[in-house]
Amino acid sequence: MVLFYIIYIKKKSYLCTPNRMIDQETIQRIMDASRIEEVIGDFVSLKKRGANHIGCCPFHNEKTPSFYVSPSKGIFKCFGCGEAGDVVAFLKKHEHFNYPEALRYLAQKYNIEIHEEEQTEEQKERQNERDALFHVSEFAQKYFADLLYNDEMGRAVGLSYFHSRGLSDEVIKNFGLGYCLDEWSNFTDHARRSGYSDAVLEKTGLTIFKEDTHKSYDRFRGRVMFPIYSISGRVLGFSGRVLSSEKQAAKYVNSPDSDIYNKSRTLYGLYQARSAIAKANKCYLVEGNIDVISMHQSGVENTVASCGTSLTTEQIRLIKRYTPNVTVLYDGDSAGIKAALRAVNLLFAEGMHVRVVLFPDGEDPDSYAQKYGSTQLQDYLATHEDNFVMFKTRVLLDDVKDDPIRKAELVKETVNTIALVPDLLERTEYISQCAHLLNVPEEALTNELAKAINQNRLKSYEQQQPQENPNTQNPQNTQNTQIIQNTQTPPSPPTPPSPQPSLLVQAPAAERHLVQLLLNYGDQTLTQSVPADDGTTQEISFTVAQVIVSDLQADELSFSDPLCQKIYTYYCDTLARGDAPDASRFITADDEALRSFAISLMLDTFRISDTWRAKQIFVSTLEDNLQADLTETLLSFKLGCVNARIADNARRFGSVKDDDDLMLLLNEKKQLVELRRQIGMALHRVID
Repeated sequence: MVLFYIIYIKKKSYLCTPNRMIDQETIQRIMDASRIEEVIGDFVSLKKRGANHIGCCPFHNEKTPSFYVSPSKGIFKCFGCGEAGDVVAFLKKHEHFNYPEALRYLAQKYNIEIHEEEQTEEQKERQNERDALFHVSEFAQKYFADLLYNDEMGRAVGLSYFHSRGLSDEVIKNFGLGYCLDEWSNFTDHARRSGYSDAVLEKTGLTIFKEDTHKSYDRFRGRVMFPIYSISGRVLGFSGRVLSSEKQAAKYVNSPDSDIYNKSRTLYGLYQARSAIAKANKCYLVEGNIDVISMHQSGVENTVASCGTSLTTEQIRLIKRYTPNVTVLYDGDSAGIKAALRAVNLLFAEGMHVRVVLFPDGEDPDSYAQKYGSTQLQDYLATHEDNFVMFKTRVLLDDVKDDPIRKAELVKETVNTIALVPDLLERTEYISQCAHLLNVPEEALTNELAKAINQNRLKSYEQQQPQENPNTQNPQNTQNTQIIQNTQTPPSPPTPPSPQPSLLVQAPAAERHLVQLLLNYGDQTLTQSVPADDGTTQEISFTVAQVIVSDLQADELSFSDPLCQKIYTYYCDTLARGDAPDASRFITADDEALRSFAISLMLDTFRISDTWRAKQIFVSTLEDNLQADLTETLLSFKLGCVNARIADNARRFGSVKDDDDLMLLLNEKKQLVELRRQIGMALHRVID
């Protein structure tokens, strides 16, 4: 009974005021900070299974768990009753919140300050302005990337630089790299001609306007360009590296913070690395953009970097959405070591499991990969990982020598770091190891640890207290709370829905798998060698979505299942506009059937047992054979279409009496049967 009243009072505090709204910036901060497995874990007992979490569904009675939560994709799905959605959808269903109430719950859970504002015309204009900032940023990325390959100076300067750093064309295109011409206003003039206003160009930081002369010039002129993407793949800003030898020019220039870009809440390479991080259950953290790209090219794709700033809490929480395991890679010089030490406290405070790899003095991840190759780089990472607490203690111990005062300071510094570790068993193990290394009694370290933990709790408590006098209370609020506790009775729980048959059963297997490839791998690039006019071969690249759409459109094929067709149509329309499709839009779709169907396909409920790997049994995954799987699925889909046409031909054959029509049907059947035989041969199947 008491639990119900607590929940009831909490709900009351989230009621929203009419005609007031939460601004988009705050909503984005809330969604970025929210970890779906943590939120749902407050209401459902979840167990980790591979990359997902599983538990018994809270929306219907079941004994065998069929409720899956995917931290990397931020979605849940019950394969029993069909409920599915993101973290907000769960709170709306489970706690009966409306949309603003769910956001306020999440804001309080993750200590995000929230301000209510009345919805005005000004706010509508601001949203339109945000959209304009996104559009011009994406326009700029395409322009810079085009100059890199199709402009003489772009090839001679920009592309030559990337090639000199050992980057392949494939990885250059994968990261959307480009070049801004070394002219005062080349990009600005081009953007103006394309219809973009000076105000939008200035707010993104792409163009700088001088106040005294009102002249404008390109911020990134004469620089190679590194676009910075959001998790969903939208261009937020840029980092530009100068190639000239001018001493006055800054080596790197970054986009200023704007309504769409905040460097403290962005990680370079996360968009390209997010799937690899979740799959490996580990994230490598490096210092620079080139380090990230070089690591990706060397096969270590689960790598990110902070965007021109020291590591922040918001960036760590972004990583934690995919894995709690971080390995920090830094140069082996003193500056690199100090940078590693600065990051450790923030990482531990967020509950991360941290290790470190230091490269030989004078080396960084990029130079090491270029010098020794991908295989030796991966071997070095695997054999040189070190426990971060022990690493920090050893580094500081080298400076202490025999000075007792400095050693006492070292003990306190080490214990303060351990106090940030939330897991009790992990803290205990650190204390044991450090006591041995420092030659200090374990009991002494344990006592210091208790003091440090109490100080942290006191500091946290003081920070959470309201600014006004804590002794003043509102008598009316106290009285209302008492009335609620004495008079309210919990309502009877709603009748859970009966489990529904899965929507997946209704869709043909080949259609279902093609849509699954679109949703999960649509943005992945495939490369193919084709003969050129001069007799040589050249590499061409397409995304999975482009392959599927162009192939089916060429044969004028469509899907028989309406939900598959809806998703396919979205990809066709989006690619026709030249935009990048965003599969995450289906997670929040208003159409419940469409949302549940899409999430079912996006949520991988199968994994290879760790026992197999322990026994040296390695099974290839879909990602390993994506191109072959795509080809086979397209052929299987076409085979199904041909079989349907043959069946339709047979039905019409019985009702046709005219000899000419019969001959046409027989000729059509002959062609269809031959086409079916050819597809069967391509699939290595014997088809009668």
